[in-house]
Amino acid sequence: MIAYLLLAVPFLAVALGVLLLVRRRTGGPSWAVVVACLLVLVALTAVFDNVIVAAGIVGYDPARTLGVRLGVAPVEDFAYAVAAALLLPALWRLLDREARR
Repeated sequence: MIAYLLLAVPFLAVALGVLLLVRRRTGGPSWAVVVACLLVLVALTAVFDNVIVAAGIVGYDPARTLGVRLGVAPVEDFAYAVAAALLLPALWRLLDREARR
């Protein structure tokens, strides 16, 4: 069963939708900014998720994951960092544009 992945899909879909809409309406953020944000957030998530999972603060039912892990953290846990990396540059661009009006 892939319950954790199914929980993450709506967040990823909304974040991607917002990013594409903002890019279409404003021309930004650039893909380079999105990728840079993605790299930073995934790296931070890799470190801190592994710490909290290894320390037993957070646990995952192995029957509800894909079984793929980066360290001790399931790959599904990175979906929220990916969603944030898509959403944050888009919101920054949108709010910055609104502030200039």
